[in-house]
Amino acid sequence: MTEAPNAAAQLDTEAVAGWLSANMEGFEGPLEAEKFPGGQSNPTFLLKTPRARYVLRRKPPGQLLKSAHAVDREFRVQRALAGTDVPVAKMHVLCDDDSVIGSMFYVMDHVQGRHFDDPRLPGLTHDERRPIMDEMNRVLTAIHNTDLGATGLDDYGPEGNYFARQLGRWTKQYRASETQAIAPMEELIAWLEANLPEDDGQRTLVHGDYRLDNLLFASDSPRCAAVLDWELSTTGHPYADLGAVIMQWGMPPGNEGRGLAGVDRHAQGLMTDEEFIAAYCRRRGIAGIDRFGFYLAFNCFRMGAILQGVLKRALDGNASNPERARRLGSFVPGFAEAGLKAAKDV
Repeated sequence: MTEAPNAAAQLDTEAVAGWLSANMEGFEGPLEAEKFPGGQSNPTFLLKTPRARYVLRRKPPGQLLKSAHAVDREFRVQRALAGTDVPVAKMHVLCDDDSVIGSMFYVMDHVQGRHFDDPRLPGLTHDERRPIMDEMNRVLTAIHNTDLGATGLDDYGPEGNYFARQLGRWTKQYRASETQAIAPMEELIAWLEANLPEDDGQRTLVHGDYRLDNLLFASDSPRCAAVLDWELSTTGHPYADLGAVIMQWGMPPGNEGRGLAGVDRHAQGLMTDEEFIAAYCRRRGIAGIDRFGFYLAFNCFRMGAILQGVLKRALDGNASNPERARRLGSFVPGFAEAGLKAAKDV
């Protein structure tokens, strides 16, 4: 593999192959590796052997924020979901010995499937688009309907008010990666703290980063083949995931925003926000969702905090793609302003 100047883009294939030969049943080298272009948080590699293809996810090298880049949690939740209604890749092995390649990593099957970056689904026909969005809805409800006891995920996250916990966590993460004062972020944090909803008792599995480009679809049907990128998963309130989907669609269309703002969805065969939320409520057997603007505002804040962390890693020299990380970091004020706009609708 051609070495890149950035440490996160490198992988010691000899060390990986040696460890897998000793610890992974059925593994046979030689091994080649190719880094996927995405994955700002946890560098991800395609592993190619003469007999099979796998995917390796690792923590980035360098000094990291506490509790971030939890590849061990990714491994655990996906292994627990095997055989459920939530489609996931087959997990093979987790290596928690940092001495092998410099950070923890895990290996899973490589899932063949279609990947959509753009929610406008430009490569599909009008009639093919809605079934993809409806399958996205079905899988989201399957995640939230997961039996925590049967899957062994009862202790996957703490109990209590999820949004109070998450607001505290992401405010702390934001402060740890803050590079300058951003007035809209300060205003949004204060509003969220003052408008936390009461705990309504809902506690489900939460993906934490649920969006179209974290799903793989079968090549010949709208069936979802695998849900990817479980780094932020936990047990908590399901409306956080639903709010994240709607927040993303409110962004500008294109490579950066990956949203649907301004798109005539009916003309394009796409579900509206209202239709998606109604389908979700129907599948989960609930009448509706009050104060949805709070969940949008919360997700805007959390995305801003995440992107601030991406920027900080770029400045510290630990980003997977430094140029893109700096560009993403410039969007933090915009997400804060979008959160304040959503707050006015509560």
